[in-house]
Amino acid sequence: MGTCHCGKDTQDSRTSYTHKGGQLKIRLSACSAFSLSSVVRSHGWSELTPFGICSDGLEYVDRLDSGRVVVLLIAQYRNGVTVEVSDCLDDLEREEVARKVGWMVGLNQDLSAFYSVIRNEPRLANVEERSQGRVLRCPTLFEDAVKTILTTNTNWRGTMHMVDALVAGFGDPLPSDTKRHAFPAPERIGGLDPEELRTVARLGYRAPHVVELARAVATGGLKLESFKDTEMTTHELRKCLLAIKGVGPYAAANLLMIIGRYDFVPVDSWAVRLVSREWYQGEPVGKAEVEAAFARWGKWQGLCYWLWDWAHRKGV
Repeated sequence: MGTCHCGKDTQDSRTSYTHKGGQLKIRLSACSAFSLSSVVRSHGWSELTPFGICSDGLEYVDRLDSGRVVVLLIAQYRNGVTVEVSDCLDDLEREEVARKVGWMVGLNQDLSAFYSVIRNEPRLANVEERSQGRVLRCPTLFEDAVKTILTTNTNWRGTMHMVDALVAGFGDPLPSDTKRHAFPAPERIGGLDPEELRTVARLGYRAPHVVELARAVATGGLKLESFKDTEMTTHELRKCLLAIKGVGPYAAANLLMIIGRYDFVPVDSWAVRLVSREWYQGEPVGKAEVEAAFARWGKWQGLCYWLWDWAHRKGV
């Protein structure tokens, strides 16, 4: 461990650190208009452990590279966030926390080009005003990929149960509250027999896919985290994602959205029902009709679908 700079503040143009009485507070600024509540509500990830919604914003139980398990309390602060950690972290740990949180809530994303494209669309009229467009992410694309696989061929309650069981059964515990756990590392999941995942976490047919993915990431055979800032085209990146067992067109589109590529709509049964009610008076439609409904938005089509004001959503 390095030196803990308790009582010392450091600051650059967008980040500041403060240690006081064993409590670390980090302030991080966004590069453009930002709303934490819009990020939290962007999709259901905030309902999946080790995330937790609290009165001040968002919590996340994280296992740092050092092996330390901590709670990150993320709250809105001006045009950005504060992150509080009840531990006095060393330099590398606090930089890791700042980097992870910046990625999780999309502080570096500039959506001004997107806002200029949608400004005259009535169904997206409130998006810019609410600073919407950032999609909540996990600290690692590995966690995002596993959770996305666990959304396939099940309902949301089923996904929640599987994620809860996976985290509780195989994640490292939080020292101050051993009932809470971090998301299990690829090395931990990769060392399991798929049958153990089926038994403990009830992953069913997904178990071997999750284990195979974890082993590929743990051994370096799949450099999944490099996809965050790859120079590959979206189509090339989609091809790489589709090569992961358990990731089909819907899951690949969902992961592309998380990465920040919006060229594809994540078409599932819910999307089909929404489009059917919005444009086809409830008549049966398919994947082609969903994609056609948003094709005019080009590279922003997935995000336009995600943020569309569905007038009939409550009746779907």
